[in-house]
This record gives sequence, C-alpha cells and structure tokens, in this order.
Amino acid sequence: MKTSNLISSFLIVLAFLASCAPAKKKEAETSEKTTKPNIVVIYLDDLGYGDVGAYGATEIATPHMDALANGGVRFTNGYATSATCTPSRYGLLTGVYPWRNKDAKILPGTAPLLISTEQMTIPKMLKPAGYHTGIVGKWHLGLGSGIVNWNERVSPGPNEVGFDYAYIMAATQDRVPTVYIDNGNVANLDPNDPIEIDYKNNFEGQPTGKENPELCEMKWHHGHNSTIINGVPRIGFMKGGESARWKDVDMADHFLAKAQAYVKAHKNEPFFLYYAMQQPHVPRTPHPRFVGATTLGPRGDVIAEADWCIGEFIKTLEAEGLMENTLIVFSSDNGPVLNDGYYDDAVEKLGDHTPAGGLRGGKYSLYEAGTRVPFFTYWKGKIQPKVSDALVCQMDVMASIAELVGVENPNLDSQNMLAELMGTSDKGRDELVLEATSRTAFRKGDWALIPPYKGKPVNTQVNIEVGNGPDYQLYNLKEDIGQQKDVAAENPEKVAELKAAFEAIRGDANAGVQKLELH
Repeated sequence: MKTSNLISSFLIVLAFLASCAPAKKKEAETSEKTTKPNIVVIYLDDLGYGDVGAYGATEIATPHMDALANGGVRFTNGYATSATCTPSRYGLLTGVYPWRNKDAKILPGTAPLLISTEQMTIPKMLKPAGYHTGIVGKWHLGLGSGIVNWNERVSPGPNEVGFDYAYIMAATQDRVPTVYIDNGNVANLDPNDPIEIDYKNNFEGQPTGKENPELCEMKWHHGHNSTIINGVPRIGFMKGGESARWKDVDMADHFLAKAQAYVKAHKNEPFFLYYAMQQPHVPRTPHPRFVGATTLGPRGDVIAEADWCIGEFIKTLEAEGLMENTLIVFSSDNGPVLNDGYYDDAVEKLGDHTPAGGLRGGKYSLYEAGTRVPFFTYWKGKIQPKVSDALVCQMDVMASIAELVGVENPNLDSQNMLAELMGTSDKGRDELVLEATSRTAFRKGDWALIPPYKGKPVNTQVNIEVGNGPDYQLYNLKEDIGQQKDVAAENPEKVAELKAAFEAIRGDANAGVQKLELH
C-alpha cells in the first residue's frame, strides 16, 4: 500500500512538472522576445534633406515618413558616410569608413563582393544574439568573386556576410542585370534562356539606347545608353533571362510584399530587417497608381510611392503587434540629384521644390547636401518625439545596436550613439570624415572643412557643385548652413586646427584627386 501511494505521488509530481515545462519554456521565449527588440533599417536611395515634409518639403506630401520623423527623434545633423551609394551602404553595414577600403566606390553590376566574408557586419553581429537577419531591396555591394555565372547560385553575397534571408537586386535599377536574386539564385529564371552580362561589349543583335533610340520609352541623357529593357536604356549589356526580368513599375510593390512577408514569417523571434528601397534613384518609374501623384513629374511621384510603401509596411508591423518592440531607423544613402542620366522632367517640373532643403551641393558633392540627409528613429512607447541637433552618422548604427542588444562593438569607426538615437542625449559625435567620389572632407563641431581638389567646381552633367577648389574651404554651419561664405582666409588658426584633426584620422591622402565618378 505504501509503495502504491509512493508511486502515485511520484506520478503526480511528474505530471505537474510536465505541465509546467511548456509554460516555463513559453515564458522564457516571451521574456527573450521582449528583451530583444526587432530592428528595422529603412534606407532610401538619393532622397534629399528637403524631400521630406518633416524636413520642410511643401511640394511633396510624405505623411508616413513625417509620422515616423515627428513621432521619434528627427536629426538635423544626420549623415551618410558618403555622397554616393555603394560607399554609404558599406559604411552602414560594416561600421567602417568606406575610404578605408580602396574598392568602396560606385560598383558596376558585375563587381565582386565588396565586404569580406571575414568582416563583421550588423547582421553577422546580431546572429549570435539570437536574431534572424534579412535584406530586401537594393544591394549594390558586389556579388561573387569577380566572374559571375548568373545561371547558377551567385556566391558569395549577402548570405555570406550575415543575412539569413536576402531578396535583392544586384546593383541599381539602371544597371544590368535587371533581375531579382533570391538567396543567391536569380528568381524565375528559365534554364533554357540563360543570362549573359557584359559591361564592355554588346551581344550580337541586341538593341541599345545609343543605336536604337526609337525603341526607348525613356530618353537617356548621359551614360545610360546600353541594353534596352522595358523601354528603358541601361548601363551595361544583357542578353537572355526574359522570364526573370523585373517590371520596373512593379518594383516598389514587389519589394514591399517581400518585406511584409519577412516580418510575418519572423514575428515570433527577434529580427533585423534592412529594407533598402530603390526610390527616388533613376530610372524613376512609378506604378501607374502614382503617376501624377505630385506636380513634380516621376521623381516626385516615386517619392510619394515610397511614402505609401512605408505606410503599408508600418501597417504590417502594427497588425502583427510589433510596433512596441521595434526600433526603426530611417535614412538615405546620399543627397539628391535631379538629372542623373535620363530626361524625366525632374528639372523641368521642379517648381518651388528644393530637394537639398537649403543645403549646398547634392549627390557626388562634398558640400552638405551630399551627405546630410533625412535621418530619424522611431520606437513606439520608447522614444519620445523630439528634434535633435546631435551630429550622428549611419556608420554609428552598428555600435548603437551593439549597445542595445548587449554585444561588443566590433569597430572603432562606429561610435555608440544609442542615447542619441533614443533621444536621451544630444551630445553626438565630435567629428566626422565625409566622402564624395574618392575625395574626403571634415566636419567638427559647427565647422566644415573641404581640402583643395583639382577639377571643375561644378559637374555639368548633373549640374551640382562638387566642392572642388584650389584652396582649403571653411564654413561655419551654425551661421551659414547654406555654405555661401568661405571664411578660411579670415580664420587661419581654425583651418590649421581642423586640418590637423582631419589628418589625424584620414592621413594626408587627399591632394590631387581629379576623377569624378558618376552614376
């Protein structure tokens, strides 16, 4: 009898422990989830400081961007590392100044992977902390090892530098290959219609924008006169892959759907999503729903389209109950450009809109509009609305996320600005080296220093002042945000002070750079 009672008691205890185990496991999973926030980086392409309503735009309505900017920390001194795309993306994902890598320049669609597979990246840093990592959208950091067979799995790429999921375009919308790549494989590729890519020589029988302008629905202005796809002449030559080619007007919807699907698939675990949108980079091809959404032509229309996509993406986060546990970081890879290779009425229909928002220069420029961009953070219930003048850089996102999730900051170029991103500090960086097409400049405090560079002061193809000049230029941004008065001659001590601080970081490697890379 005693033995029977003992066995019964033992079985009851086992049953109790078994019933508790799932609850404790679920409690542990819930605890882990709530202590590890989701992180979403929304990154636009060529969006200028003045292209967003929250930053002063009056001719384009951007209600969804504005809601995030005005509901979080809106930075007035937020910078990309570079005034062009590839270097900025490199700096964002690695936390390293792009000028430290001699190959971190605007890449063709056939360039090898720029980020070493041994290099630390944001997604690689987050994976040991329990994060699922994904990228949807523009990559433009190279693929493969130099010779790519697009008809087989393309590797190394985003998956090999930390992304569990990667649905991308290889380079830019105006470059071949014009296909989507799903975790290394070209999506919807017919093996009987293989892809061929060449950036130097055309394929026999393939029409081009230069030789066959009558086949172009969009007229090229400079540089974009090779293979015609969807009526748009591109950079580079492409043959085959008909079933895999994207439809330009559907690209925004396509990437949005992939970003939404990613969130839904990984809502029950901490995730990092890099949502790299293509707007308003050329060719500007708004979906028919957005044609005429603004009075500014296709450039304004694709900004309106991008704003709508952001709104739909936020609705997905809300519907999945994720807003209270998701940090959103928003920015652009560089400043604005109007004519960047096509005639698309961006100049003719500009009207009263000021894409640079009162700053000087633009994409490709060492002046402020090249790298000072919309930059804001949002976290429902955690970040209180404010405007911050703190000097912050996209390169700092890495160290700040490391602090947020409790891992070691792997790079000294990236500085911990978590308090600034959360709105609890306005201190910011003391200094920052900025880059534009292999040239660098320096920001320290309220001062901007541009070293002397050979070359024309204005790039006539894009009609942007690039910052070249025979002497050091010095600007007090607090008093002269538009950089209209060079005060170097009257402040020789300040020039010497900034030059020394600049060279302590950069070295004396700036003299004589003449070549200006475009597109």
